[in-house]
Amino acid sequence: MTSEVFQTILRTIPNNPGIYKYFDARNEMLYVGKAKNIRKRVSSYFTKTFTGYKTYELVKRIHRIEFTIVDSEQDAFLLENSLIKQFQPRFNINLKDDKSYPYLVIKNERFPRVFLTRSKINDGSQYLGPFTSVGKVRELLEFIKQNIQLRTCKLNLTETNIRKEKFTVCLEYHLGNCKGPCEGLQTENDYNVGLAQLKNLMKGNLYPVIQHFKTEMQQYAENMEFEKADLIRKKIDHLQHYQARSQVVNEHVGNLDVFSILKEEDIAYVNYLMVSNGTIVLTKTIILEQRLEETTKEVLLFAIGQLRSTFNSESTEIIVPFDLSYPEPGVVVTVPKTGDKKKLLELSEKNVNYFTEEMKKKKMLQLEGKSDAEKKETLLKLQEDLHLQELPVHIECFDNSNFQGSYPVSAMVCFRNGLPSKDDYRKYNVKTVQGINDFATMKEVVLRRYRRLVLENTPLPQLIIIDGGKGQLNAAVESLAELGQLGKTTIVGLAKNEEEIFFPGDKQSIKLPWDSASLKLIRRIRDEVHRFGIRFHRGQRSRGTFINELEKIKGIGKNTADTLLKKFKSVNKIRELPLEDLAKEVGNSKANIILSYFKEPGL
Repeated sequence: MTSEVFQTILRTIPNNPGIYKYFDARNEMLYVGKAKNIRKRVSSYFTKTFTGYKTYELVKRIHRIEFTIVDSEQDAFLLENSLIKQFQPRFNINLKDDKSYPYLVIKNERFPRVFLTRSKINDGSQYLGPFTSVGKVRELLEFIKQNIQLRTCKLNLTETNIRKEKFTVCLEYHLGNCKGPCEGLQTENDYNVGLAQLKNLMKGNLYPVIQHFKTEMQQYAENMEFEKADLIRKKIDHLQHYQARSQVVNEHVGNLDVFSILKEEDIAYVNYLMVSNGTIVLTKTIILEQRLEETTKEVLLFAIGQLRSTFNSESTEIIVPFDLSYPEPGVVVTVPKTGDKKKLLELSEKNVNYFTEEMKKKKMLQLEGKSDAEKKETLLKLQEDLHLQELPVHIECFDNSNFQGSYPVSAMVCFRNGLPSKDDYRKYNVKTVQGINDFATMKEVVLRRYRRLVLENTPLPQLIIIDGGKGQLNAAVESLAELGQLGKTTIVGLAKNEEEIFFPGDKQSIKLPWDSASLKLIRRIRDEVHRFGIRFHRGQRSRGTFINELEKIKGIGKNTADTLLKKFKSVNKIRELPLEDLAKEVGNSKANIILSYFKEPGL
């Protein structure tokens, strides 16, 4: 967009706080920004001279501008963070973290169960977290089990079922881990006291839990029940030991969020410590890739918003290494000079420095920067471990990706001499497969990839890795057989969870030593195809490339299609719904239209 064109639309841009979005000629979102005054901020892109090449490239590509007015700078900040997380525009800071974090769920039921999950369902249950480490959460669950008696069974403990004596207590009751609500031996009020203690433990607030047990111990002692009192005393000792192990700073420090940042060229590392009642309850370091010439303050501000949102922080004080303006009312920003808060900041800085050093060490375990002899040694080891006929100087890896069971795509990455050959990476929009079918999708993309190589008389790679189990591997083998290339290369499947390697036709898998150079290289290739595939998929979604299959049905509009997909998560699930369930959402008329469409031959 030229300055002249911009001047014609300038008067339509408001002087309010809000966010602005830039789109290119293909309607792809390029950038999302926030501003106290949208008109002034957007104008600055077209009226001042930028020294940075990246900003110049952004302005050159802007074809269309959208804006959203909000009530305050804080609302603009939150909305900007939300949109960046959702769409990952090309010129915004890129948060290089696509993990799903575990939660503890307190199930919405009588005598609620408590267990670990990665999926948040809108069913009235309460979710605690998220947490950065599954191992730590499991350790905490075990600690809770030893101190708070909550049920672990899946019995439907309705009043009627308990009154009819449908259940009997299990081993957990006899071990003292459960008070037997299934037989009516524990009231709901007493059970809820245990849940309240659990919530305090999860927040690092052990004082009220210890006080509760001290009161209970005293009551047992007064009633001359000394054995029970001694059991409670042991629990108190256990809790106090746990508190001493967890305590890092003075408990009077209260609740804090601590952030530190380390920048290396276009990459920034931000460490986050969540402190609750003087105890560090969470620590996380993230990697951010700068796309424009953002300042260190801008990068840290973005990271703070993302991390506080992800981990549901409600702390009203933020500790940072330098002054910055955080646009959330009631939140105090502190740059400590001495004392416990300064020690916490130094601890955060120590963590971010350690993280970057570990990243460098991991890179050294890969093949970047190694001599040709070292690279060849790793490839020779891989050849030996997988019994390959040739040295695998050319390796290709395939992975499928979809969103909530819809919109399948595939990606292929290529490694030459143990290093990524990004010019040879390929993206695939699935053409011949209806709905979600990982096997058919894998067959299609492998066929497309190697049909082209055969037609171009280009040698196939020495090793093909299929990221998936036996089903995807067999589908890929069918494609090679169809092309007459079976036996001319080695193809293996990589199980997603156990890192087991399958060869076609073999019942037993191969498990390489976890610290072997061969498995480290395979992991690297697997992680790279995941990264590349997810980035491609996000880009397609942000451009609106995907069309909900329901929109193809005559008489069904976009709003109806989006509502159904949001509710039932995938087209396949909608296809299998009974008429009554579908009618509840869209009415009888539209429900009949949809089901008639899916009953057509070939669908």
